[in-house]
Amino acid sequence: MSLPGTPDRPLCIAIIGAGPSGFYAAEALLKAPGLAVRVDLYDRLPTPFGLVRGGVAPDHQKIKSVVMVYEKVAMDPRVRFFGQVRLGRELTIEDLRARYDQIVFAVGCESDRRMAIPGEELAGSHSATEFVGWYNGHPDHRHRSFDLSCESVAVVGIGNVAMDVTRLLACDPERLAQTDIADYALEALRRSRVKTVWLLGRRGPAEAAYSPVEIEEFGKLAGCDLVIKPEEAVVGAVSRLERAEANDKKKVAYVQEHAALGEGSQVRKIRLRFCVSPVEILGEGGRVKSVRLEKNKLVDDGKGGARCVGIGEFETIPAGMILRSVGYRGVPIPGVAFDEKSGHIPHEAGRVVAGDAAVPGEYVVGWAKRGPSGLIGTNRADSVLTVQSMLEDLKAGRLPARPVDASAEAAPKLLEARGAKPVSYAQWKKLDALERSRGAERGKIREKFTQIEDMLAALSVGP
Repeated sequence: MSLPGTPDRPLCIAIIGAGPSGFYAAEALLKAPGLAVRVDLYDRLPTPFGLVRGGVAPDHQKIKSVVMVYEKVAMDPRVRFFGQVRLGRELTIEDLRARYDQIVFAVGCESDRRMAIPGEELAGSHSATEFVGWYNGHPDHRHRSFDLSCESVAVVGIGNVAMDVTRLLACDPERLAQTDIADYALEALRRSRVKTVWLLGRRGPAEAAYSPVEIEEFGKLAGCDLVIKPEEAVVGAVSRLERAEANDKKKVAYVQEHAALGEGSQVRKIRLRFCVSPVEILGEGGRVKSVRLEKNKLVDDGKGGARCVGIGEFETIPAGMILRSVGYRGVPIPGVAFDEKSGHIPHEAGRVVAGDAAVPGEYVVGWAKRGPSGLIGTNRADSVLTVQSMLEDLKAGRLPARPVDASAEAAPKLLEARGAKPVSYAQWKKLDALERSRGAERGKIREKFTQIEDMLAALSVGP
């Protein structure tokens, strides 16, 4: 009997999630020397590329060019894409275990954390995830409604996602007109009356999670001032700036330079605040009206870093809408280990862990593994490390018992029996061409299909 990974018996891999971390895992497997492998990429949407398609801001097209790397992976004859296949509906974990030697979960963090403060349930209180999905035309969020008739919006959190939504709210919409932003979102932004975006960080400028490029983009927005209180730009000893990385020092220097510029003269303002935390969302008529903030101070966290504590001083800022970007968490998959506290799939070196033991043949990559950290490219090194564990387990004979049917036809036959009609990569390429053609007619890079039924209709694939 041939061992998995040989020409007579290729190692059969199922990767659940066709976003960056899934593609990088596939790439690492294809590059493994001397390994005969077959990789099946599954995604619940008909479209691949995950956050690159549905999360990267439309004015960051250069970042989206990374799909050329994924394209090369997807076109490899050892790789198949099964879009519009949902784990728990068309397939179960047991189905995968019976047909694959190893399973990789690249499912990301599809849920967001809440602030757990009074008023969070008011109309006009949303997650940044919803807003990002809305303007990117993600099928999960394209039906969301955001009231942009207010003059002030509060964005809670100062990571890169918060920076993206702030920038899109504050920029001239015509800056986005030739991008792949959803058409309905562009029209809504053109009608927007938002003049002030409050960007609220609970810690100081040295601890800010955004990248230098993101904060520098604010200073380049036409018709908009970046306004920072000078006293909030001060960095105390507890932040240990002298030992900070170069990027953190660069971010602090930029903040302090802009703090010295004052209010500016433009109509639109981004008011970046540090060391403040929302403690209550205040409403009127069931809608968000303002946000009550408590000022913080930074104290030593005993781990070489800084944490914030409230000092009992409060202020209220006007805001007709609030977008929270305070963290993300995964969604449990039936039959797969999940850590409720962290919101991730528990692992050791990428091996899924249930209780105190690794689950043979099951692995995790990307945000589902480490949480929402880093940039798109960060997922490559992360996926490579998990694949190293997979290859070690193969070599050491730690794979589960041979699947019931590891043939290339096993999964397609099962999907057909279940009545599923998966979208292939060739079909995605047809959809891609249609979107580009639709965009060209409007002078845009692409005009996305934002509803699954429209995607399937365009491909003449049944629901």
